[in-house]
Amino acid sequence: MKTGTMWVTTPITPDLLRGFLDLESTRHGVLPHRLPAAARKQIPDSQLAMAEAQPSGVRLVFRTRATTVELDTLPTKRAFRGMPAVPDGVYDLLADGELAAQATVDGGNVRTITDLRTGAAELAEGPAGTARFTDLPVGDKRIEIWLPHAEITELIGLRADAPIEPVTTDGRRVWLHHGSSISHGSNAAHPSSIWPALAARHAGEVELINLGFGGSALLDPFTARAMRDTPADLISVKVGINIVNTDTMRLRAFGPAVHGFLDTIRDGHPHTPLLVVSPILCPIQEDTPGPLMPDFSTGTMRFKATGDPADVAAGRLTLTVIRDALARIVEQRAVDDPNLHYLDGRDLYGDSDFAEFPLPDALHPDPDGHRRIGENFVRHAFGAGRPFAG
Repeated sequence: MKTGTMWVTTPITPDLLRGFLDLESTRHGVLPHRLPAAARKQIPDSQLAMAEAQPSGVRLVFRTRATTVELDTLPTKRAFRGMPAVPDGVYDLLADGELAAQATVDGGNVRTITDLRTGAAELAEGPAGTARFTDLPVGDKRIEIWLPHAEITELIGLRADAPIEPVTTDGRRVWLHHGSSISHGSNAAHPSSIWPALAARHAGEVELINLGFGGSALLDPFTARAMRDTPADLISVKVGINIVNTDTMRLRAFGPAVHGFLDTIRDGHPHTPLLVVSPILCPIQEDTPGPLMPDFSTGTMRFKATGDPADVAAGRLTLTVIRDALARIVEQRAVDDPNLHYLDGRDLYGDSDFAEFPLPDALHPDPDGHRRIGENFVRHAFGAGRPFAG
C-alpha cells in the first residue's frame, strides 16, 4: 500500500461487478463465478470447474476522480508439470474505454496440472497480493478493471485516493456469449484483448457476459439453463470445436443436442437475436475426428487430432461435418424463428487469416488472431443489416 495517501476503501459488492453470474463468499473475500450455483453442482469434471471460475470478461466498473487505485486479490494460478511457468495474469484498467494501466499480482495459490489427459492437479496455497494502478487520467471517469481471464481471482479489497461510485445503469445492450477456449481467451495477451472483449468494445455501447469455457463448450444443459435465466439483449452460441476435439458425440446425438440447447435458451429469450456460430478454421480438425491430444515432440505443446477420417461415414464428427449440421439446423429453425441466425466461423478466421496469423499451438489463435476475430465479428454481427445491428 502506498504510504502518505488518503485512501477511500470501498466494499466489493455485486453492483461494482459486470460479466459474472454468481458471487461466492470465501474466507478471503468474494469469488466471481460465470455459472450459477445450481449449474456448478452438475459440473462433471475439473476442467469446467476451473474454467467457469476463471473470470474471463469479468470486470469491476465504477466512476471516480481517483488517480491511484489498488485491488487486493488472491489469485489461483495455473502451472503444468514439466513445462515453463505460465506468466502471471494481467489486470487491465480502462479509463473511459481506453487501456490506461496494467498490473499483475505476485504470490497466490498455484494449481499444477499433473496430467493433461485426465486434468489431475495439485494445489499449493500462497499469499494474497495487490494490483496497483497509478498515474491515472485526472478528472471524473468511468473505470473498468478487467480481471485475468485465465486466473481464478478472489477479490479481497478495493481502495483509491478518491471516492468510488457504482455505475448502476448506462443503457448499454447486454451481449451474452457462449463458446470454447478461444472465446475464453486462450493465447490472448491480456483480458481486454480476448476477441469477445474486443468485439464488445468496438461494437459500441455493449456490455459483455462471456460464457466462453476452455475445453467445455459441450452443449451442457446446465449452461443452456444459465443462459435462459440471464437477462440479455443479444445472444451468441459458438459451438463445435470442443465436441470434435473431445470426441464426445456422434452426428446422431449432435443434432438433437443442438436443438435442445437452443430450445432451452428460447424458453427464456423467445425473441432475442440469437446467433449460432460454427467453428473457425482449424486445419488439424477440418476432416479428422478427435480426440485431440497434446504433442510435445517439437519441444513446445502443440495439439494433434488422433481420429480416423474413415470413421466420418459412421457418424464421427469433424469441423466440416459440424458446420454443415449447424447450417442445416439454423435454416430449419429460422422458418419459425426469424431472430435466429447462422454465421460460418471461417468468416471470422479462415484461410487468409490462417496464412497471416497461424495457430501457434495448432488450435488457438495468437493475440493478432484474437484481434482479427474480434474485428470480423463486429463486421458480421454488429454491422449494418446484421443480426446485432443497433
